[in-house]
Amino acid sequence: MIIQICVGSACHLNGSQEIAELFQKAVGEYHLEHEITLAGSFCIGKCNRVGVTVQVDEEIYTGVTKEEFKEFFAEHVLKKIERN
Repeated sequence: MIIQICVGSACHLNGSQEIAELFQKAVGEYHLEHEITLAGSFCIGKCNRVGVTVQVDEEIYTGVTKEEFKEFFAEHVLKKIERN
């Protein structure tokens, strides 16, 4: 699985650094280092006024915030890994 976190201007201002750190921490906590590749990406083209844009494989999600990160990770990362 490849997870790309937008680090373009709008997402940077909306906390992409914090979101990237939360992803790194979660990948480590769940021991998914061999299953997930984390990457930064310049603008994905789905800017949002709230939160950060994240691409999980081919799916693009907008508005990812630190307050909702745990739910996002469980729903869009852990469930997807369980299915594979």
